[in-house]
Amino acid sequence: MKLSSRLILSAVAIAMLSGCASQSPYDQSAQTGQTESTGMNKTAKYGGLGALAGAAAGALINHDNRGKGALIGAAVGGAAGAGYGYYANKQEEQLRQQMQGTGVEVQRQGDDIKLIMPGNITFATASADISSDFYSPLNNLANSFKQFDQNSIEIVGHTDNVGGYQYNMGLSQRRAQSVANYLLSQGVNPSRVTTRGAGPDQPIASNSSDAGRQQNRRVEINLRPLPGAQTGTTQQ
Repeated sequence: MKLSSRLILSAVAIAMLSGCASQSPYDQSAQTGQTESTGMNKTAKYGGLGALAGAAAGALINHDNRGKGALIGAAVGGAAGAGYGYYANKQEEQLRQQMQGTGVEVQRQGDDIKLIMPGNITFATASADISSDFYSPLNNLANSFKQFDQNSIEIVGHTDNVGGYQYNMGLSQRRAQSVANYLLSQGVNPSRVTTRGAGPDQPIASNSSDAGRQQNRRVEINLRPLPGAQTGTTQQ
């Protein structure tokens, strides 16, 4: 009984500390420096309250091992209490770790996460066949998408403006579909995945230089909350 009580207290403490420490540098509260009068942002507060409720519920549900039930309940309850912002923070943290050194850029804006994959590391020139060296990062992405399954996955292909417009539109769509097909083959839920080819229509750099055209040749993955996801609790 003493051990179970200690585990329950530890579960609550860990989940509440996770809520306090999980604030992303991209959260509005981090950008403005504002806090509530209690000195705790809403993500931490609601995460902590969720952890308390989750730990209690987990202990009650798992009669055989109340300590283990409390640990699981605190983790789930902490995320639910804090809302989608907390959830996105944890996913962003994992993605940044997994994509470090791969050439994939991770961006965050509000509840949305964007992965930018330069074409030179994912595909050979004028090809929609995934480069063999890029399967490992895609495997990590697939595992992350299966673990964090509360967002939609939009895959968008982009090209520079060299060559015919219709050719570039087709190439960008084929590249987006190649990435999607591989993620689906690794067990990602197809109902979450959409693809789109933007061709040369959405450049992020000037096409007047080689460096600019290289930036424009890319595949982006946009992660957004699924309908019904709790949002907005990261703001003050």
